Amino acid sequence: MAVSTVRRTRFAPSPTGRLHLGHAFAALTAERQADPGKFLLRIENIDAERCKPEFEDAIYRDLDWLGLQWTAPVLRQSDRIPAYQNALQRLAPYSYPCRCKRGDIRAALSAPQEGALPAGPDGLIYPGTCRHRRVNETGPDDVIRLDVARAFDAISDQSLEFQDECLGGGTPFRIDKAQFLKRIGDIILSRRGMGTSYHLSVVIDDAAQGISVVTRGSDLFESTWIHVLLQRLLSLPTPIYHHHRLIRDNSGTRLAKRDNARSLMALRENGVTPEEIRTRLGFS
Repeated sequence: MAVSTVRRTRFAPSPTGRLHLGHAFAALTAERQADPGKFLLRIENIDAERCKPEFEDAIYRDLDWLGLQWTAPVLRQSDRIPAYQNALQRLAPYSYPCRCKRGDIRAALSAPQEGALPAGPDGLIYPGTCRHRRVNETGPDDVIRLDVARAFDAISDQSLEFQDECLGGGTPFRIDKAQFLKRIGDIILSRRGMGTSYHLSVVIDDAAQGISVVTRGSDLFESTWIHVLLQRLLSLPTPIYHHHRLIRDNSGTRLAKRDNARSLMALRENGVTPEEIRTRLGFS
């Protein structure tokens, strides 16, 4: 399915802590890559245990302080559970319930192997222990996983492709079933207590908001393969991707929400101006 030529982007933070310089860079990048009036804000708050109203309020204040303006209304994922459930039903032919905990997965991968365990964008690559089960066998404590082999078999050319504006020198990235299984595995479509997952909800929301350019950190490159696969299965358009650099501290460590000393709120309270933030991040 073709994607719109209008450059519509979004910044999609989760209200699980204070925004920091890395978030400011991501938001400013998304705004710069959008056509005038086509920068959107999304609140990704499907994790009810970790997402807090005070952090959501702080997001609006921090972005407003930076001088960002977004097109209303703001999409909040907690309001969109029925849309995710509908997509989950459409993916049922390629899905199965999984009762394995992290310890079960680690144990299955450890024996008889030695050395580092295979990991992908969702952590340890699932070994397929519950792949024989079907969705109608789902229990209350199960997650729902995508059977990647079956999903690829449903795609005509059994491969995926997408364009990236920052990586690859203009050459489309391409991945086949064997590569996907080795590097990513059977990903989770619906987590316990959420009714969805990051991967499923972001794909549904990007399509619903008409996002044509997805700006995100380079650390999410492998997650993009997951999203392109879901787009193909659900007959949704595949946007252009823009995997930008990450903002790191002096030691080279990526900034995290737990480091409140570098939060935008702390910088603001210490007298740092929005103009200084923009200059520091290369947006002057």
